[in-house]
Amino acid sequence: MKKSALILMLLFGFSLVANAKNIEVYPTNWWTGMKTNSIQLLIRSTDGLFASDKISINYPGITVVKTHSFSNQKYIAVDIVIAPETVAGDVTIELNQKEGKQKIKWPLYNRRSGNGTEYAQGVTSSDFIDLIMVDRFSNGDVTNDKVKGLRDQSLNRNEMFDRHGGDLQGVMNNLDYIQGLGVTTLWFTPIMENDMEKRTEHGYAITNHYKIDKRYGDDALYGKLSDQLHKRGMKLIFDAVYNHIGSFHFLELDPPANDWVHRWPTYTQTNFREIPLFDPYGTKSDKKRMSDGWFDKIMPDINQGNPFMANFIIQNCIWHIEKFGIDGIRLDTYTYNDLDFANRCNKAIMDEFPKMTFFGEIMVHGVANQAYFEQNNMDVSFKSNLQSVVDFQALYYGIIPALTEPFGWKEGVSRLYYTLSSDFLSKNPMQKVLLLDNHDEPRFFSVVGENVEKQKMGFQWLLTCRGIPQLYYGSEVLMKGFKNPDGLVRADFPGGWKEDSKNAFTGKGMTDDEKSTQDLVRKLGNFRKNSSALKTGKMMHYVPVDGLYVYFRYDENQTIMCVMNTSNSEKEIDFQKYDERTTGFTSAKNVISEESLNTSNKTTIPAMKMWVLELKK
Repeated sequence: MKKSALILMLLFGFSLVANAKNIEVYPTNWWTGMKTNSIQLLIRSTDGLFASDKISINYPGITVVKTHSFSNQKYIAVDIVIAPETVAGDVTIELNQKEGKQKIKWPLYNRRSGNGTEYAQGVTSSDFIDLIMVDRFSNGDVTNDKVKGLRDQSLNRNEMFDRHGGDLQGVMNNLDYIQGLGVTTLWFTPIMENDMEKRTEHGYAITNHYKIDKRYGDDALYGKLSDQLHKRGMKLIFDAVYNHIGSFHFLELDPPANDWVHRWPTYTQTNFREIPLFDPYGTKSDKKRMSDGWFDKIMPDINQGNPFMANFIIQNCIWHIEKFGIDGIRLDTYTYNDLDFANRCNKAIMDEFPKMTFFGEIMVHGVANQAYFEQNNMDVSFKSNLQSVVDFQALYYGIIPALTEPFGWKEGVSRLYYTLSSDFLSKNPMQKVLLLDNHDEPRFFSVVGENVEKQKMGFQWLLTCRGIPQLYYGSEVLMKGFKNPDGLVRADFPGGWKEDSKNAFTGKGMTDDEKSTQDLVRKLGNFRKNSSALKTGKMMHYVPVDGLYVYFRYDENQTIMCVMNTSNSEKEIDFQKYDERTTGFTSAKNVISEESLNTSNKTTIPAMKMWVLELKK
């Protein structure tokens, strides 16, 4: 062969690979040894059309089953099967574009070890979750505060709805603090790319499911953070969004076809009413608007009835778990999904990761309404496989009225009692995620009128009631604010920026009230880590009397007595009145103050005070 001809061939081959930068493949990679081995590749050309949907893959163990073309000829979908014996490597895919043939490489990796033991472990009642908005927690790398090419170039900590600069490095820098609170699990609001024009700090308008937002870091940094958590014996939760995408997502700006999101003649927002989904007298039109209406003008509603879009979402969830070693999943805006699709997606994930646990955002009003969307004991036509929910009922109709309303037959702490008593509707109440506040709710400290003792009572309830406790970053140091008009519910954690005068990580500049509340969370959070009764024990509660509510967490090894006085006067405690649980014990040690009480004697608890008592024989 002449030298000149050889050079031309090499150059031509190089051009095939070089042009691959104009081709995107989703999922961006896969793994050998996965149960999910029938994969649908969505291949996108960013600058040219495909001449045909004919592709070839010549890789041992991979079979092309079918290809699909779309009205938008920039896309092809390819169904492949990866045989069990297939080895890892770069899979070469040959495509036919109008400009000629092109070869691209698609990575196939060996899967990570430890499914169910080192990752995908599930999040249970033994855990304590910390919910963090990464942009508002700590700025560990100022070089990524603004990223050239992204639409939102805001960076102003004085504007609550601009970017503030927090990132994954900031979280990693402060893992000692987080773990020191007794926290076992981190949940971040979504950190995938949100290349929107404004309001990108929350993360729920995803524009690329396969990219970590560069303002937070990158794949490697997120993977490193996951590894560090697991080395500490901690876990990581993925905030998945089945329901919508951001309006600047490539599947909205340049969709394969027009039916990948729900289209209406004019903009139609969801009615935010879950009731038509189970209402025996409901209308189809109300149900359709609930499920198919857009959550917001900038959040197109995913058409989960489109099998290609459904595959895209399901595969991305599995990819994200395997790629980053996820342990649990929080599911955003769960009630707005096509529920049959949600069941199918949940099942696909559980088939691949048998110990994986889910909890859905079910922001509704009514215990039965909430139970409908989780695994339940109700005789209804639709049966959800969702294992758990964020327990907004215990928040709205439980701990908030308990600490803000005068006691009555159906007011005050009686409402907490009634709400918890309805747990018979749920398959596993111990999997419910408890909260005092989150990124969408007012700070609890503001809700209770900035009353420090009530905030402390809220935390004592959170860490002793049945279920999985969830802290919202900064509430342990009395961060405050309502949703409107200032948006302070998403304020920066004090000390997360070098210029901060107050530092909650070190205690610098903090008030005595802030320190004492932080100390309470730290002490009770760490006590809970070693408390079998609080982590996995049973619960028993007594009917509240005159504002005094007493409940127990117990197992064969430990008994914890929780006494909540929500009245404005001190109350007598006669331990003998609770003999179903106190018999055989002679003393009680206050977990927070470490004071001991003789359970043979009556005592009094001050007004607006809560005790967590470990009973001793």
